[in-house]
Amino acid sequence: MESTVLSELATEIAIPICAVIGIIFSLVQWFLVSRVKLTPERNPPSSGPTTKKNGYSDYLIEEEEGLNDHNVVVKCAEIQSAISEGATSFLFTEYQYVGVFMVAFAILIFLFLGSVEGFSTKSRPCTYDELKTCKPALATAVFSTVSFLLGAITSVLSGYLGMKIATYANARTTLEARKGVGKAFITAFRSGAVMGFLLAANGLLVLYIAINLFKLYYGDDWEGLFEAITGYGLGGSSMALFGRVGGGIYTKAADVGADLVGKVERNIPEDDPRNPAVIADNVGDNVGDIAGMGSDLFGSYAESSCAALVVASISSFGVNHDFTAMSYPLLISSMGILVCLITTLFATDFFEIKAVKEIEPALKKQLIISTVLMTIGIAIVSWIALPSSFTIFNFGTQKVVKNWQLFLCVGVGLWAGLIIGFVTEYYTSNAYSPVQDVADSCRTGAATNVIFGLALGYKSVIIPIFAIAVSIFVSFSFAAMYGIAVAALGMLSTIATGLAIDAYGPISDNAGGIAEMAGMSHRIRERTDALDAAGNTTAAIGKGFAIGSAALVSLALFGAFVSRAAISTVDVLTPKVFIGLIVGAMLPYWFSAMTMKSVGSAALKMVEEVRRQFNTIPGLMEGHTKPDYATCVKISTDASIKEMIPPGALVMLTPLIVGTFFGVETLSGVLAGSLVSGVQIAISASNTGGAWDNAKKYIEAGASEHARTLGPKGSEPHKAAVIGDTIGDPLKDTSGPSLNILIKLMAVESLVFAPFFATHGGLLFKIF
Repeated sequence: MESTVLSELATEIAIPICAVIGIIFSLVQWFLVSRVKLTPERNPPSSGPTTKKNGYSDYLIEEEEGLNDHNVVVKCAEIQSAISEGATSFLFTEYQYVGVFMVAFAILIFLFLGSVEGFSTKSRPCTYDELKTCKPALATAVFSTVSFLLGAITSVLSGYLGMKIATYANARTTLEARKGVGKAFITAFRSGAVMGFLLAANGLLVLYIAINLFKLYYGDDWEGLFEAITGYGLGGSSMALFGRVGGGIYTKAADVGADLVGKVERNIPEDDPRNPAVIADNVGDNVGDIAGMGSDLFGSYAESSCAALVVASISSFGVNHDFTAMSYPLLISSMGILVCLITTLFATDFFEIKAVKEIEPALKKQLIISTVLMTIGIAIVSWIALPSSFTIFNFGTQKVVKNWQLFLCVGVGLWAGLIIGFVTEYYTSNAYSPVQDVADSCRTGAATNVIFGLALGYKSVIIPIFAIAVSIFVSFSFAAMYGIAVAALGMLSTIATGLAIDAYGPISDNAGGIAEMAGMSHRIRERTDALDAAGNTTAAIGKGFAIGSAALVSLALFGAFVSRAAISTVDVLTPKVFIGLIVGAMLPYWFSAMTMKSVGSAALKMVEEVRRQFNTIPGLMEGHTKPDYATCVKISTDASIKEMIPPGALVMLTPLIVGTFFGVETLSGVLAGSLVSGVQIAISASNTGGAWDNAKKYIEAGASEHARTLGPKGSEPHKAAVIGDTIGDPLKDTSGPSLNILIKLMAVESLVFAPFFATHGGLLFKIF
């Protein structure tokens, strides 16, 4: 075997240094955001216009319009603290429940995996090489439990930090919008970058430290070491499931309640401070779209790294103890942090945004720049970190692979991600015909709007599925299951930029809400609306990435599971597998039914409460008295905590029940079935919802002649658009995004429990 260009020592230094650079960069961005003050200035600056480097004069709109600057800033600060308190208290409540689950599941992992060898402490022959001895199964049980807890804590932390940063930045974005759309964009984008880089760097650093600490015990037994590390992915995703479902139910119950009563019945604008559900709605953006999304992408990242490492540990990398080649997945992520850092500077420092129409192109450029730079980055990593030829484990045989083939595997994943992102954008942005057609169908009422929206969602599945199919075929042909795992990593390698773009959306959405509630001028609201409309599309792109990577990650984990459970082929024609397949394909529907109904019943309570307040609180509609925001926040919190448990239990228990009672063949069928049907529903649900939302915004903005014929706000077509948007809310923010976690989580859980299922599984078939 040839050695790699990069020495082992250099690898051990490079990975943590890149992670630390990511953390430092995010702290610098946070510092820059914090320079926008939320306290009124004592001595106002001279009122004459001062010319800045970007060519427009920097005095505030407020000064032109003679509004009292002091009051606006104080109001913004008040609203921001209300949103921040609501979000923090919800997450704390959620994490208490999730903490109990975490401990219980950790005990379960220990008991199941420890029982494989009857809790013996003796060394055993290795699974893949009987001649060598490996550490006992009890060690796998202990270390899998530890890595599960590590992954879970990192995931929770990712979500929490993201939420803190978003609630810190929302009012600052509103205040910057007084100086111009460019300033507001930079504040919102920088805050998104803080979250993106913290998450990417933390995920990498914790995984790297865990591997090195486990190595102290495992020594040369790399097969056991990386099998235990899979717990990290399981921990990350199981927390993400609860974050996504809980947060999604919270945000949509508030949103649907606020829209139906406020906009449709009472004809007051979105985010009007008279609407009792308005604070809950803005809190929801932070706990669902930010905390949930953060945990979700962290889970994908952790799992694709784990899947790649597991397969590599039984390939020539692991057998020959080549640490640099073994760390290839981690080196790709390290390179990703550096690439995203350069990419971010393009948005914040190299180019200024001066007009509203430049916002969306600037965000799209982020995706293109990061993909192009990352392609070069992958080529460098593949050249220095891989021997020119090596073997990869392929269902019992070793397949010879060249380093350029592995480069193509990662590259195909990376570019498939970009294609999925752009197709999603085409179907959900109101700059293109699909959404404009949906808006046009509102002329004849809500029913045609719903029909057009559903059709758009189904149609938007076609190209992403082909992109995923091509990347699976290419990467599997070159490097078997390892190829698919690194293709998923390629798609997620620019996660820092992807998350920055994604978190930017809810931050600008909140900024618009704060502007409305603080009674700022309509010109500021127009600016924040422009930021928000671009954010809506980028959020859809982020979901596209999350779903596409989930499909690849899940397949890679499926391959690792099949290898670990010692199944040579999965034959669809055997009844054991086929029943699994058909039941697995049903699970995403069952799961979606649960989450949609939860949103519906929570929204019902919210609508009743908002109506009650409008009818019984005197002077509320006139704006003389304040509504009772706290009750609405409580309704959302209680509903989401109660309702997140059944869907969560469905996903977590299915693999355990199927594996234990029906065995590994049936379980492999269930995994394949849920992957195939889950991806389709997830893509169509999130694109349908995104399209309805932007069709409504298209009518409201009235930017084109066509849009003006449908408007203004309050017209019949606009009301039909609001109904479509309301139906789409649970699709795009609860069911759709949670499904990608269902796909990944069942696969990673099956992999972690594979040793148990392989030894003790299939009880029912053993009896008969």
